[in-house]
Amino acid sequence: MLWPARLPTALACLVLGMEMPATVAYVICVSVAGPALIKLGLEPLQAHLFVFWYALLSTITPPVCGAVFISSGMMQENWLRVAITAMALGVGLYVIPLGMIANPDLIRLLQAPEMALIAFVRMAVGSSLISYGLIAARAPLSTLALCACGFGVVFAPI
Repeated sequence: MLWPARLPTALACLVLGMEMPATVAYVICVSVAGPALIKLGLEPLQAHLFVFWYALLSTITPPVCGAVFISSGMMQENWLRVAITAMALGVGLYVIPLGMIANPDLIRLLQAPEMALIAFVRMAVGSSLISYGLIAARAPLSTLALCACGFGVVFAPI
C-alpha cells in the first residue's frame, strides 16, 4: 500500500533533516525507504524526489528548523513566531511531493510536455489555494473551502 507508506517516509526525512544536513538526511532516507517505495510502484525519480523534498523541508519545520533560527536571529524576533509563519507560508510545499506521486505527469516533461504543463499549473493553483486558505482566510468555513478546493485541484486525475 503506497499511500500509507509515504507518511513514515516523510516523517523520517523531516526528523533526520532536523538533526543533520539535508543532503545527509536524503542519502540515509533514500537508501532505507527508496527501495521500498520503488517496490510499492513508484518510479525511481519519484521516490528520490519525494525523499529529497521532505529532507529539504526540515529547514523550516520545528523544532530544529535551522533557517528559522538564522532568520529570527537576524530580525531579532521570537523563533516560534517565525517558524509558524514559515510553515504557514510553505504549507503548499508540504503538498507538492504528494502531488508528484498522485500525478506523475508533473515530472514527465520530456515524454509529454503538454501534460506536464497542465500538471504544473494544477499543482501551482492547488498549492496556492491551500496556502491562501490557511494564511489569508479569516473565517473557518472559507479556510476549509479554499483548502478543500486546493486539495481537489492537486489530487484530481487529469
